[in-house]
Amino acid sequence: MNKSRIETNYKENIVPELFKEFEYQSVMQVPKIDKIVINMGIGDAVHDSKRIQEAADELAIITGQKPLVTKAKKSLAVFKLRAGMPIGVKVTLRGKKMYDFLDRLINISLPRVRDFRGVSKTAFDGFGNYTLGVKEQIIFPEIDFDKVQKIRGMDITIVTTAKTNKEAFALLEKVGMPFQK
Repeated sequence: MNKSRIETNYKENIVPELFKEFEYQSVMQVPKIDKIVINMGIGDAVHDSKRIQEAADELAIITGQKPLVTKAKKSLAVFKLRAGMPIGVKVTLRGKKMYDFLDRLINISLPRVRDFRGVSKTAFDGFGNYTLGVKEQIIFPEIDFDKVQKIRGMDITIVTTAKTNKEAFALLEKVGMPFQK
């Protein structure tokens, strides 16, 4: 099984750099990327149930994995929403698929964003996880622009084993995440 560029770079270069930088006692303390969760909320699914399937198909093309349909937990009369109604799709990537997706995100998709000046340095949650919002799914080259019914955004959460934001930032920066200058 061949490894992705990011995984190879992580094991050969990033682990020793982080080990020295943060003065860990053991190599097991060095933070790593645990999983990537991609979530698409589909608000118009309340009125048109076909929207869920369209979003699921697009997310499957982007990630190479079948998405899970998320359902509403509570009923909200304001949005004509009942508990149990499908309102989004999500995918959790681990292992090789996770590294391949991250590689495509950093090197192909993010540079395709109009007026891209880097991703925010402040989107960490305090526990070493990073969330990135993408406004349109068409930045991914796998999506055929002509077949897209509606432009949708998505949240991409990179879950790491880092204990602090500083450690997670150092890890993602070394992986190649294009942070704002």
